[in-house]
Amino acid sequence: MIWCILIVGTLLPQSLAHPGFFTSIGQMTDLIHTEKDLVTSLKDYIKAEEDKLEQIKKWAEKLDRLTSTATKDPEGFVGHPVNAFKLMKRLNTEWSELENLVLKDMSDGFISNLTIQRQYFPNDEDQVGAAKALLRLQDTYNLDTDTISKGNLPGVKHKSFLTVEDCFELGKVAYTEADYYHTELWMEQALRQLDEGEVSTIDKVSVLDYLSYAVYQQGDLDKALLLTKKLLELDPEHQRANGNLKYFEYIMAKEKDVNKSTSDDQSDQKTTLKKKGAAVDYLPERQKYEMLCRGEGIKMTPRRQKKLFCRYHDGNRNPKFILAPAKQEDEWDKPRIIRFHDIISDAEIEIVKDLAKPRLSRATVHDPETGKLTTAQYRVSKSAWLSGYENPVVSRINMRIQDLTGLDVSTAEELQVANYGVGGQYEPHFDFARKDEPDAFKELGTGNRIATWLFYMSDVSAGGATVFPEVGASVWPKKGTAVFWYNLFASGEGDYSTRHAACPVLVGNKWVSNKWLHERGQEFRRPCTLSELE
Repeated sequence: MIWCILIVGTLLPQSLAHPGFFTSIGQMTDLIHTEKDLVTSLKDYIKAEEDKLEQIKKWAEKLDRLTSTATKDPEGFVGHPVNAFKLMKRLNTEWSELENLVLKDMSDGFISNLTIQRQYFPNDEDQVGAAKALLRLQDTYNLDTDTISKGNLPGVKHKSFLTVEDCFELGKVAYTEADYYHTELWMEQALRQLDEGEVSTIDKVSVLDYLSYAVYQQGDLDKALLLTKKLLELDPEHQRANGNLKYFEYIMAKEKDVNKSTSDDQSDQKTTLKKKGAAVDYLPERQKYEMLCRGEGIKMTPRRQKKLFCRYHDGNRNPKFILAPAKQEDEWDKPRIIRFHDIISDAEIEIVKDLAKPRLSRATVHDPETGKLTTAQYRVSKSAWLSGYENPVVSRINMRIQDLTGLDVSTAEELQVANYGVGGQYEPHFDFARKDEPDAFKELGTGNRIATWLFYMSDVSAGGATVFPEVGASVWPKKGTAVFWYNLFASGEGDYSTRHAACPVLVGNKWVSNKWLHERGQEFRRPCTLSELE
């Protein structure tokens, strides 16, 4: 999702800088067709090899019958002049033809196709990114490893299972990131599936090797020792395990010497204190954010709920909406979030998606320190920008936003189209620039982002909500609808309750498009007030 306009946000360490396939369903479906083409090519190669082997088999059977007869009476057989001639011919000519047939490479077509298609394949970084997306979904939606491994996810149409090799790979990705918590979970899942009898190229020794170290890194020395002993029962000569066993026993003996004068309770307390805690999270509202993504922790009371209404909206007597007013629904009161129903047609959605698909690229965010655009792990999706002059549909959509909001779109940013694929998300952020970022939109010369208009262009099978952690609000995607809210009070001060996030897509595909409207041009459309918070 390469951003052509600055996106204000806090920069995290760069991650997944490669334009990953896993962030876009569109490119993922292209890979499905690529793989199907390769399977067809592979089957053609297998058929060619089978035909070749069938020819060799027939030749071998014919010669087997012939030589069986000849070896019973060799002198009598070659005494026949025809047999003598055919023997010379076979050995001089036909065996050479057979040799050429055996040496003939039937794989040329398949290898050539594979070489051409390989340029479109995902790379190691894409695979790691897809693995991280699974781990992200696991945490956000409180999914245990067995549920994910068995494919028991809500809203799935095509159930899929994880093999021991898959679980082991997820554990290794977490291990490489020094994420020993997830390493332990996925190595234990791999071990469980091996214990249940699943046939795998991964053995228990390899799994236990990673698992014991991950457990040790989390401070559970007793369990690490137990797992190491279990490993050595399977492979007594394992060099690293033997070294770890001696080290673990040495550490435990040392602890006993230090704690021998203390009570058992105090000793247990000391052991607990030595365990490593979770790393400090850069996202203070992580728990609230993830709860809202699951549909938990919503703070709308029945009393406030009664004040939310549905209505027909004519855009302040706009001629376009007098006879066919828009359907409005109050989603939230403070900040006021309004949903417009049936506000973009399926045909318009398809045109917007078709215009955006060729341009989709990995999104970047604005780094306030360097002033440059960079990718960040907290925003995982792909986006493109569409101008009104490119297509009449885009122009018509822009004018619809202006008519319904009463705000001038001539100073707004272009329509941004985003596609969220596997684990696609945008963690809590503000759309507007805060006071410590006075130059965020200086190049645009249109002031701060006064409001956000967000179209939902697809339904999502599971996940993908827009949540507002500060106020405990969750807004769920519904195709053909749009939500609107003001980022700034009428005074121009930022409304910090509008901090929001796009939850990870658990199952399905999420398409959205948004319009950021700016302050310039709204002076008479939304006049300033005397109060900062109005």
